[in-house]
Amino acid sequence: MCTVIVEVPHRVDAPTRVLAVRDEDPGRAWDPPGPWWSDQFPGVVGVRDRLAGGAWLAAAPESGRLAVILNRSEPVAPPIGAELGSRGAIPLDAVTGRPVAHPPLTQSFNLVEVHAGSTRVAVWNGVQIAARQLAPGVHMLAHHAVDDPGTARIRRWLPDFRAVAGLPPHAWRDAWVDVLARSAELPADDDRAIVRDNRTHGFPTQTLLACTAEVRTDAVDLGVVLSGDAAEAERLSLRR
Repeated sequence: MCTVIVEVPHRVDAPTRVLAVRDEDPGRAWDPPGPWWSDQFPGVVGVRDRLAGGAWLAAAPESGRLAVILNRSEPVAPPIGAELGSRGAIPLDAVTGRPVAHPPLTQSFNLVEVHAGSTRVAVWNGVQIAARQLAPGVHMLAHHAVDDPGTARIRRWLPDFRAVAGLPPHAWRDAWVDVLARSAELPADDDRAIVRDNRTHGFPTQTLLACTAEVRTDAVDLGVVLSGDAAEAERLSLRR
């Protein structure tokens, strides 16, 4: 299951900082951040799932929008006579200002939306969809609730990310990547790991990508800091 860490600023004119870590089946093809949807969504960049064509993470730099979608654990049965679609369309809609359908015809998810100095998390658990604005500060999200103390990686690493909050622009990425690198020293199947191999937990997914983003009102500075798989985590180069 994916992980997102976000620092919500105390001032709306200050940047929002994001570290997004993607877990996916290594056999499912994907493309790194790029303008893959230029015909339908001009100006939008993101990480594309080649199979369904949607995005795990999407950004509209000129409008200062970013969205990341994380799978939740609740299964969703399709309504009678309907089919469930890909969750990958949701981040693309979000960064172009389109609201989430009620109810979404997808499996369950957590959607992180950053815009205009604020961060909102929309939760679809298969029964209802609810959204909340995150208070200023550092938050961490995986497959359950925001800052969920029952999620081992959040319980272990959220204090470390909070300890390096509020750093100046030239320093925050290094500090956050250092925390991520320390977390990668854990075995990849450890419940506390952020860089993960979920196969021993019954899921065919591994950590394939991690991105940092600094989101301002008129720009998104997006970068890749990790690209590989969890089985080789100790050999990954975590790039600044």
